[in-house]
Amino acid sequence: MIYVSRWQTISVLLILLIGAIFAAPNFIGDSYRASLPSWVPRSTVNLGLDLQGGSYLLLEVDMPGVVKERLETIRGDIRAALRKARINYTGLDQARDSVSLRISDAAQLEAARKILKDIASPPGTFVGLGGNEYDMTDDGSGAFSLKISQAYQRQLQGQIVTQSIEVVRRRIDALGTREPTIQQQGEDRILVQVPGLKNPEELKRVLSTTAKMTFRLVDTAGNVQAAMPPQNRVPPEDELLYEQDKAGNNTQPFLVQRRVMVSGDRLEQASSGFDPRGGEPVVNFRFDTRGAREFGDVTKAAVGKPFAIVLDNKVISAPVIREPILGGQGQISGNFTAETANDLSILLNAGALPAGLTVIEERTVGAELGADSVQAGKLAAIGGLVAVIVFIVATYGLFGVFATIALAVNMVLLLAVLTGLQATLTLPGIAGMVLTMGMAVDANVLIYERIREEMHAGKTVIASIDAGFRRATATIIDTNMTHVLAAAILYAVGTGPVRGFAVTLGLGVVTSFFTAVMVTRLIVVTWMRRRRPKLLVL
Repeated sequence: MIYVSRWQTISVLLILLIGAIFAAPNFIGDSYRASLPSWVPRSTVNLGLDLQGGSYLLLEVDMPGVVKERLETIRGDIRAALRKARINYTGLDQARDSVSLRISDAAQLEAARKILKDIASPPGTFVGLGGNEYDMTDDGSGAFSLKISQAYQRQLQGQIVTQSIEVVRRRIDALGTREPTIQQQGEDRILVQVPGLKNPEELKRVLSTTAKMTFRLVDTAGNVQAAMPPQNRVPPEDELLYEQDKAGNNTQPFLVQRRVMVSGDRLEQASSGFDPRGGEPVVNFRFDTRGAREFGDVTKAAVGKPFAIVLDNKVISAPVIREPILGGQGQISGNFTAETANDLSILLNAGALPAGLTVIEERTVGAELGADSVQAGKLAAIGGLVAVIVFIVATYGLFGVFATIALAVNMVLLLAVLTGLQATLTLPGIAGMVLTMGMAVDANVLIYERIREEMHAGKTVIASIDAGFRRATATIIDTNMTHVLAAAILYAVGTGPVRGFAVTLGLGVVTSFFTAVMVTRLIVVTWMRRRRPKLLVL
């Protein structure tokens, strides 16, 4: 005999109550949600870019810039290693993807060859790809060339893109936006969608800054005037950098040593504030343990010398070190406004981008277009719901009404799950909800048709209903597992809207199974206990 135990009844009703509580905020206005008690959930389902508007950016990672930077680093390593070994060389030049030089003394060729091989393939790095970081060529007469290998470039590109995505995510989260979409497209591009953000300029400003901060000593012995155009006589160990005013114009030039004394990745925390002495906006920072030690050692050895704080090849400030700074904390002052100081603190906390990002596509989806999409989605959902209800009621009568109630419960539960998970609902997601309606009724159709077969076999009403629910469940599980597998595949191989559709479809399968098997069963059992029918018209 068909039977629903008390604990099953309580469990189903409790799930329905929780679902209704989580789904309710989606149906009331903002003012009513604000007045709800603190223990009541107030979250609503997040609407995607196509439903509420927002900003869309397609960014390209500057891999040529990364390669150039790596070559500059290895060029400096070669110069330092050969000087330490007292090996004479000429023409240490850098091309697009290689560094070349010539050893002057033939007697030093073997020693130079060993040094260059160690630099081209340092121990403990680039393991598992079966190659060197740099391919070295040697003509045997003293001319050497180190070219960055293709395998290393591919590995480097993968690492750079992955790190860039994580930094972009942290920066966008710091802006207080909800549910951004950040994902890789192709080999070196990053797609960023931020629903609800109507000002793409703010987003571009935060994302286009590499925020690579370094602390370097100023070369006070160098001739700044000779390093400036048109003479351009910059010492090989130095770099000519400028301080900028609030308008972004170059002001004071500095000869800054290329050697990085303390790297910005040692920063543990940064925050914007105001200088208590002059009231000007500043950025306060704190190093981690290693960074504090390095900073303390540098400031002890360079008392009385200017120390440049460099951000993306621009000198923010170059204060003179009056005394050793041993606490690992400091303050950056410069031509800041309150807004730019806050932006810099966000960038420093999120970390530096490992490479520059270039905006190659930009779109702003207006709220009006999003509202049109929402309206179209509502019409599609209502149209699908009406069509399903008409069919199921016309075909199965009273049991069709039971299925309609279960369908409504299914939609509420699905919305509650999406709200609880803070998933993003997009237009394809609405399509998944409409498809879920059909699948939810499909389970009821299987149950009802099985009941019909049992009745035609001569069984009683109770026995037919019991067999219908019991024997159709296995078929429903099989079909739902197929749908769940399809949704999982779509989510695994798809991107963006396809994933949104897959998430809604997968969750809808779970809620429709619950409502078709448990909720409909509870409704039917309750009806039978009250009416005790002798004949079933189905």
